[in-house]
Amino acid sequence: MSPIIKRKGERFTLPSKYLLFILTILCTGLIVLTFNTNLISAPISAVGGFIIVPLQDGISKAGSWLSTRSKELVQIRSLLQENEELKAQIDELTMENIRLQQDRYELTNLRELYDLDSQYDEYDKVGARIIAMDSSNWFHSFTVDKGYEDGLAIDMNVMAGSGLVGRIVDVGPNWSKVMAIIDDNSNTSGMVLSTSDMLIVSGNLELYADGVISFEKLVDSADRVGEGDKIVTSNVSDKYLPGILIGYISAINVDPNNLTKSGHITPAVDFEHLEEVLIITQMKQSADRQSTEHRTTGEQR
Repeated sequence: MSPIIKRKGERFTLPSKYLLFILTILCTGLIVLTFNTNLISAPISAVGGFIIVPLQDGISKAGSWLSTRSKELVQIRSLLQENEELKAQIDELTMENIRLQQDRYELTNLRELYDLDSQYDEYDKVGARIIAMDSSNWFHSFTVDKGYEDGLAIDMNVMAGSGLVGRIVDVGPNWSKVMAIIDDNSNTSGMVLSTSDMLIVSGNLELYADGVISFEKLVDSADRVGEGDKIVTSNVSDKYLPGILIGYISAINVDPNNLTKSGHITPAVDFEHLEEVLIITQMKQSADRQSTEHRTTGEQR
């Protein structure tokens, strides 16, 4: 076989059999390369899916958690603000309720004083508010906000609730001190309203712990006086105007001398919850003088 010699000026041509051979080798190589590429990319894709997919899932869950927490924080801030507003409303409503209760309590007291004023309309009276009291659970001695500049004087009678509280024992320009009938130093001449029998009502703070005070020297030979009878101030009292309700007999006993009786009285006034009082500006002495003058004038006529 003679070698192929390219002469000068001639074009180089490749025989068809060589060209077919070269193309066959090239196609075979490409097929092998494509096959090998699929074998390599599959494991890489598997490994990538094993690592990347969980990572993406974790990132997605983290994002969802952060989004949920963000919404919850916004809701918490909103709830905290609403809570503060509700607290403010509750405080306001509580204060309003307290004011209404105070107004109702004062209205009840004023109604009682009005009714009391109507019961004793024959006497002129001045209303006063308690501004101080002695150290005790009960108003056995206290100070009111009216004095001699308001026409008040010592021994003027003081009422509240349903009856007698006590009398003025000291007076200043714009204040007066009152001693109540429950005070240990108080003694009041009383009378059983149903029978006109006389007795002495004595203050007793120790007894008043049980809601009662004592009475003594009741002469009731006919046994007409019993529990529940009304006790009022008597005509012979030197300090108190007659007919003012003191309280009701709650217990009665015969004394050892078998001549008199003694026992307990439940006062008509609640001495634990006093705020306002009525002060009768007419004195017992002047009332007696007026009564005497009225009788004298009647006799002269």
